[in-house]
Amino acid sequence: MTNAAEEPIRVTGDEAKRIKREALGIADRKKHHGRASTALKSRAKEPGTQQRVYRYRFYPTPSQAEQLGNTFGACRWVYNEGLALRAGAWERHRVSVGFAETCRALTGWRQTPETSWLQDVSSTVLQQSLRHLDGAFTRFFKQSARYPQRKKKHRSQDSATYVRTGFRWVEDPERPGTGLVTLAKQSEPLDVRWSRPLPVGVEPVKLSVTRDRAGRYFVSVLVEERIQPLPAVFVPYGRAPKAVGIDLGLAALVTLDDGTKVDHPRLLRKHEKELARLQRGLHRKKRGSKNRAKARERIARLYALISDVRRDMLDQLTTRLVRENQVLVVEDLAIANLLRSSAGKGRRRKARLNQSIIDAAWGELLRQLRYKCAWYGRTLVIVDRFFPSTRRCSACHAKGPSLDVSVREWTCAECGVAHDRDVNAARNLRDEGMRLYWLVASALPPGRVPSPVIKASELADVLLAA
Repeated sequence: MTNAAEEPIRVTGDEAKRIKREALGIADRKKHHGRASTALKSRAKEPGTQQRVYRYRFYPTPSQAEQLGNTFGACRWVYNEGLALRAGAWERHRVSVGFAETCRALTGWRQTPETSWLQDVSSTVLQQSLRHLDGAFTRFFKQSARYPQRKKKHRSQDSATYVRTGFRWVEDPERPGTGLVTLAKQSEPLDVRWSRPLPVGVEPVKLSVTRDRAGRYFVSVLVEERIQPLPAVFVPYGRAPKAVGIDLGLAALVTLDDGTKVDHPRLLRKHEKELARLQRGLHRKKRGSKNRAKARERIARLYALISDVRRDMLDQLTTRLVRENQVLVVEDLAIANLLRSSAGKGRRRKARLNQSIIDAAWGELLRQLRYKCAWYGRTLVIVDRFFPSTRRCSACHAKGPSLDVSVREWTCAECGVAHDRDVNAARNLRDEGMRLYWLVASALPPGRVPSPVIKASELADVLLAA
């Protein structure tokens, strides 16, 4: 006997096919009808190559801009319709709809008179939008992301993805690494500003065209290239790998174990008065007016400037750290937990702290360290977030009391050594990271090197795999 009503079970087999055909309007498989259904396989990259994205700005003609605007809108519409189709099929009929079924539904949408405008956009681009939706559902089922949400105009990024059959690439023989890029449904090539060349002789695998809130157009080119690892870096007069402890903070963006500090640029605080002035001007404009659109564009251009400066600064910093060190040690930060809002007396102070954390872009810094270590043969060690790096003495390893954020210097009660808060944390991180590094390195068979990322929380699995 059950106390609650049983949940309806999933419908499969011939009954599911009938529901898809009659209730959902999804046509049956016509191609290879007698062949058994097989799972879609992703394209495997060539051995020894790495996937790398090169981003360039381009300036479309008025006709190209109009066609790209239609493409962005069609991709957004198809994504939302695919989401509604899959959600409605499960809620009303308990039928699972996958990528293949949404592609067949897309064929019907393109042939329907009310939505025949979809034929003005390349079908491969619309299929990629459905593939992105399928990836969002996959991440949701793996519990690594939230349930997919609808895309909204002026809220979601305008983007479109072109696979190899959706564009034409002709390399310029006089300037290797550059060339002409012509998108599907367009007759003229894009006016791309080649700030740096692509790898010579390598054809693009995929293109992503985006338009940001400031009205700028970018094309991101995905290629597969062989990235040569950097020469190994050892400590002077020794064969041990050179290691660096990196403490991320707000007083200084990055503090190294040798005492080097990189100042926090505080870009949002630098431009906050200008942003406040533009925001006040925006709220005085009438909704739907051209002046309001101009005000929004001015705000978007300022945010784009802040984002570009921050990204360039982090890129230079992470590249320098990876080039100069063989092992890089950081702390596993729970950034989402740090950004939780606060209620009560200290909510204004917590809001300013959250703004500083967002301005520091710790997540972007850690992301760049991850892929650059994998590219250039370095090792990134991520120490457990509960490791007491701040209040442990780096000289005698005595554990002191908890320290408030405002305490920048303290003296060990056991050995009497005076510590700078951030430098001491960086040294503790370096020592703990090297302990984990040698623990993994000693468990590997001769000739093998540790993986590019060693995470303390996953150390048991790594040792078992070794």
